[in-house]
Amino acid sequence: MGLFSKLKEGLAKTRNNIVSGIDSIFSGFSSIDDEFYEELEETLIMGDLGVRATDDIIEDLKAKVKENKIKNPADCKQLLIDTIKERMDLGPNAYDFEKQKSIVMLIGVNGVGKTTSVGKLAGHLKGMNKKVVMAAADTFRAAAIEQLTEWAHRTGTDIIAQNEGSDPAAVIYDSIAAAKARHADVLLCDTAGRLHNKKNLMEELRKIDRIIEREYSDAYRENLIVLDATTGQNALAQLREFKEVTDITGIILTKMDGTAKGGIAVAIQAEFGIPVKYVGVGEKVEDLQKFNSDLFVNALFDVDTPDED
Repeated sequence: MGLFSKLKEGLAKTRNNIVSGIDSIFSGFSSIDDEFYEELEETLIMGDLGVRATDDIIEDLKAKVKENKIKNPADCKQLLIDTIKERMDLGPNAYDFEKQKSIVMLIGVNGVGKTTSVGKLAGHLKGMNKKVVMAAADTFRAAAIEQLTEWAHRTGTDIIAQNEGSDPAAVIYDSIAAAKARHADVLLCDTAGRLHNKKNLMEELRKIDRIIEREYSDAYRENLIVLDATTGQNALAQLREFKEVTDITGIILTKMDGTAKGGIAVAIQAEFGIPVKYVGVGEKVEDLQKFNSDLFVNALFDVDTPDED
């Protein structure tokens, strides 16, 4: 099954939530008026697109309807789809870290699929013939170190790990030394995900930041937050918390293959201006996919697209 089929299947619940409502608005209204826009707005918000994203989308849509002198509500559907695609488009530089020596840190709370995402990303980069080193800096959880070690075996990637309870910054320090010595293209760092004691997390990430600045200042930096799509609006709250602690450059949305809250991808980007760069649609390495706004929005609105592997 290709990415589009998986996305389409995964977004089925979200689609049922949104598209049936939207279709009935487009077919049920004979003219484009305030009531039409209000109904549309309500349907998008109910589909987890969020208030800010929905406001922006409706304003864009109104401008396009006026500009194109559209009178028939049915003719709005494609305009709506195009508007959402434009808002989700990543631009040409989203994956610059792949093209140069870089350090990629994955952050997020426990249970969102962070360690698994590090492993899958390692597999993805290995498939591009990149030399990858993984840092097991989530020393808070013994299972995280074991899990990442298993991913290292599966993907044929080097791993730097210490014992449970070790200083995460020390693991990063050793990993940078190893990445330099082994001429790694990408250093992937797993980190601890506890938010209940934000002070500790802040101190930990500050310390890691200082070490990276001092020891690896010439490396391109990418900080990706891993969010579980099934948590819907709760994902926004997690992002808000972590954004206070560190600079976030992109989002990995996991568990997109079984949620009715897939619209959250649109909400996050609108709310924070941080792009969704990867989506997880299954268990396999290849199921962590680069985000493609065309495929995502087509899958969301059930617009046919040739399948892609």
